[in-house]
Amino acid sequence: MSKEDVLSKRQLKALQTRLNLLHAGKVIFLKEGFQKATMTEINKRAKTGYGTAYVYFKNKDELFAELMDNIVEKMYGVASLPFEPKTNEEAYTQIKTQVRLFIQAALDEQEMMKVIKEAIGVSDIVAGKWSQIRARFIAGISKDITYVQEAGMANKDIEASLIARGWYYMNEQLMWDIVLGEVVEDLNKVAENLALLYTRGLYKAR
Repeated sequence: MSKEDVLSKRQLKALQTRLNLLHAGKVIFLKEGFQKATMTEINKRAKTGYGTAYVYFKNKDELFAELMDNIVEKMYGVASLPFEPKTNEEAYTQIKTQVRLFIQAALDEQEMMKVIKEAIGVSDIVAGKWSQIRARFIAGISKDITYVQEAGMANKDIEASLIARGWYYMNEQLMWDIVLGEVVEDLNKVAENLALLYTRGLYKAR
C-alpha cells in the first residue's frame, strides 16, 4: 500500500468523523437548544473517542457556525436565482417568488432556525457567522438592483447598497417573526405585499 493510499484513507476517515460530529451536533442542538448543548453530548452522540470533537472544532460555537451554512443552503439557492426581468411585471413576479421561497426555506428548517435565533443572541461566533450570511444576501440584492437601474427600470438616484440592506432586513425580520410564530399571515399574502412595497418604491412607473 502506497503512502498516498494511506493518506487518502486518513483523509476520508477524518471527513467522515467531521460529518458525524456535525450530524450529531444538529441532533443535540435540536434536542437541548444552543445554550444547554455540550460538546460532550455531541461527542457521545457521534460515537467518537473522548475529546475527538475538540480536534475538529474549538468549541460548540464553531461547530454550530459550520452547521449554519448547511441549514441556510436552500436560502442561498433562492438568492442565487437568475434575476434579469424585462418589465416591471416580470420583476414583481420574480421578487414575489423569491420572497416566498426565502421564507419557505426557513420554515423547512423551522426548529433549527429557532436554535440559530437563540444562538445569535448569546454567541459572538454565531453572531459573526450570521453577519457573513447576511452580507452575502445583501450583496446579491445590491447586484439585482444595479441590474434594473442599468436597464432603465429603476430609479438611478437610489443608492443600491442602502436599499439592498433595508430590503434584506425587512425580509429577515419577517422571516424571524414567521419562524417564531409571531406572524401567522398566509405566506403568499406576505410575499405579495412585500413585493408590491419593494417594486413600487424602487421601480419607475410605466
